[in-house]
Amino acid sequence: MIIAVDGPAASGKGTIARALARHYGLPHLDTGLLYRAVATRVLRDGMDPTREADCVAACDFSDTLLDDPWLRTDEAGQTASIVSAHPLVRSALLRRQRKFAQQPGGAVLDGRDIGTVIAPDADAKLFVKATPAIRARRRHTELAKAGSSVTYDRVLADIRARDERDSSRSTAPLVMAADAAPLDTSTLSIEVAVERAIALVEAQRGK
Repeated sequence: MIIAVDGPAASGKGTIARALARHYGLPHLDTGLLYRAVATRVLRDGMDPTREADCVAACDFSDTLLDDPWLRTDEAGQTASIVSAHPLVRSALLRRQRKFAQQPGGAVLDGRDIGTVIAPDADAKLFVKATPAIRARRRHTELAKAGSSVTYDRVLADIRARDERDSSRSTAPLVMAADAAPLDTSTLSIEVAVERAIALVEAQRGK
C-alpha cells in the first residue's frame, strides 16, 4: 500500500505521515529532506541555490547526509524551497522517490507533489493543510525551542513566501490531487489529526 501525504510547510503532514507509517507498519520517507540535502550541499560547497546547474550538481549525495541534524534548520528549509523550484533538480530526485514508493509492501511518503507526480496511483492520498498563522506559530515554537531568536512575524513572512514559491513554480507545483482527501489541522490536536488521517486512509482503501 502506498500512502501519499502532501501539504505546505508546518501543516503537520510529516507528523501525520510518520504516524501512518507506524500504524500500518510501512517505511516512511520525508521527501523534503532530499531537497534539504541538496540545499545543504549547495550552501556548504559555496554554490548558488538560484543556479540550476549548481543545484543539479549537488543532487548526487549520500543517504548518510539525510541524518544530518542541520537539514532540519530553517535556513536549510528556506534554501530547499528555492532549490526545489528547478525542474532539473526535481527530475534528478524523481527516480529516488519513486523507487522508495514502489518497494515491496509499499510505503508512506510526504511532500508537496507525492499524490500528483511521485505516486499518482497511490492507494490513499491526503492533503494536509492549516492556516498560515497557525503554521507560523507552530514553526516559531519549534525554532524557539531550538534556540533560535527569529521573530514570529519573520516566520510568518517566510511561510507565505514559501507557499507562493511552491504553488507558483512551473514544475510540480504544490496543489491538491483531484482524488486526495483534505485534512485541515488548524484546530486539531496531534492525536485527533492522526485519528482522522487513519479514518481517511481507511475510507479510501474501502473504495
